Amino acid sequence: MANSLIAEIFSDFVSLFFPSYCIACSDSLAKGENLVCTKCMLEIPQTNYHRDVENPLYTRLSNRFKLGRATALFKFSKSSRIQHLLHALKYKNQPDVGIMLGNVLGQRLSDVSDWNQSDLIIPVPLHPSRKRKRGYNQSAKFAEGLSRKLGIPFSDDVLIKKISTETQTKKNKLNRWQNVDEVFHVKNPLAVKNKRILLVDDVITTGATIEACAQALLRYGCCEVNVASIAEA
Repeated sequence: MANSLIAEIFSDFVSLFFPSYCIACSDSLAKGENLVCTKCMLEIPQTNYHRDVENPLYTRLSNRFKLGRATALFKFSKSSRIQHLLHALKYKNQPDVGIMLGNVLGQRLSDVSDWNQSDLIIPVPLHPSRKRKRGYNQSAKFAEGLSRKLGIPFSDDVLIKKISTETQTKKNKLNRWQNVDEVFHVKNPLAVKNKRILLVDDVITTGATIEACAQALLRYGCCEVNVASIAEA
C-alpha cells in the first residue's frame, strides 16, 4: 500500500508540472481522465445508432450489400473535436486513441444482445506500404478496443488490400467506388466462411470502401456483415 501511495503522489507531482492534454480540445486532463476529457466525450455529437436497427447509416448501406446492422460512435464534421481525434489516430502516432474509442463503443454495444453475435471482428485493411509508413492500421486499433469489450476475436490479416489506391478525399462518389472495387482480397477464406463478421473502419464517408470490403467478404462465404465505425460523415 505504501508503494502504491508513493506512486500516486509521484504521478500527481508529474502531472502538476507536466500536465497531459485532451487530444480533442487541448485542455488539461483532470486526474483519472485519459487521452480525451470528460467534457469532450459528453459534447462530441454521438449517433446512438446502436439502439436503432434502421438508423441512417444502416439505410445508406443496406441498399448496397447484405447488411446485418450498422453503427458509428460519433457524427463527423470538419474542424471539429472528432476530426482532431481522428487526425491524432491516423497521423500523430496515437494508436491508443483507436483502442480507447473501441472500448467506448464496445461498452455500449455490449448492452445490446444483437451486437454480441458476431464471430470475428475485421478492420478495413491498409496497403502494406501505407501500414509500414504509419506503423499501424488505425482501424485495427479500433477493432482491438472493440474486441476487448465485446469478447469477440479480431484479425488484421484475413482481409488484405492488394492495390495501393490513391487518396479518396478528392474523389466523387463514382470515382471512389471505381478506386476501391476489387482491390480487397480475403487471404483466408475459411476464416470468414459461414461466419458473422463485424467489419470496422475509422470513418465512413461515401461508404465505398466499406461496401468493397463487405462484398469481398460475402464473395468468400461470409453469412452476415455488420459494420461499426468511429465516425460517420
